[in-house]
Amino acid sequence: MTLTVSTAARRDNFFWQLLNRPACAAALVLLLLIMATSLAAPWLAPYPPAKLSIMSRLSAPGLSHFFGSDELGRDVFTRMLYAGQTSVMVGAAVVVFATLAGIVLGLAAGYFRRLDTPVSRLIDAMMSFPDILLAIALVAALGPTAVNVIIALGTVYMARVVRASTLVVRELPYVEAAKALGVPTPMILLRHILRNIASPLLVQATFIFANAILAEAGLSFLGVGISPDIPTWGTMISQGRQYMDDAPWIMLFPGLAILLTVISLQLLGDALRDCLDPRLSKGA
Repeated sequence: MTLTVSTAARRDNFFWQLLNRPACAAALVLLLLIMATSLAAPWLAPYPPAKLSIMSRLSAPGLSHFFGSDELGRDVFTRMLYAGQTSVMVGAAVVVFATLAGIVLGLAAGYFRRLDTPVSRLIDAMMSFPDILLAIALVAALGPTAVNVIIALGTVYMARVVRASTLVVRELPYVEAAKALGVPTPMILLRHILRNIASPLLVQATFIFANAILAEAGLSFLGVGISPDIPTWGTMISQGRQYMDDAPWIMLFPGLAILLTVISLQLLGDALRDCLDPRLSKGA
């Protein structure tokens, strides 16, 4: 009896539901591996990221250079690890910035009716431009630094889902009951509304993370992102495109890193959506 109860409780556990999906489990392991190796770059990298070796320029992958070397003889594997640090840091910072800004603006627009129109028009104006063009314009205005890239991408990806969810939750009976009982507005926003829209926010955060990594790579590829002195996956692809015929590995491995990271985040986001939505999880 005890074994049956513990097994049933384990199956109902949220994390067990995630790990019980093979695609999600593989994506989670791959994502954690990419993040761990990127954060451990100072200990895993065989060379300094800026070390030049003209004698080894455009060397094919081998024992001395696992992923080959670039046009200046720099180790591609080393630079990929350090570039992963930058991409993961930028992506995580964009998620935090965009989510916090989205929560503030979304709760204000969704709960206070007088603020709904101006905030909604501001978000509509931002969403009328393609994401990458708006990001390029903001980075060009602010300057090509890591902090400005984070601000630009965070502004682009402010979660509109917060306002939509708040509009629904604020009309529910328990919110009306809290208002009738005189519960302070900050308490209603935090305990009754924000807690009940946390699920779509969590799912949205994974997609913002993936989009931010792609956008940062695109900005770096175009030369308007982070300074070229700092290795990023987009910069490595941009620098290696002129050697695509002679040394395709310069572009191949950073491109694979972006692809695997984004796909892992998308799969994780889909699994989170399915597990957090009662209708989808019941159907599954």
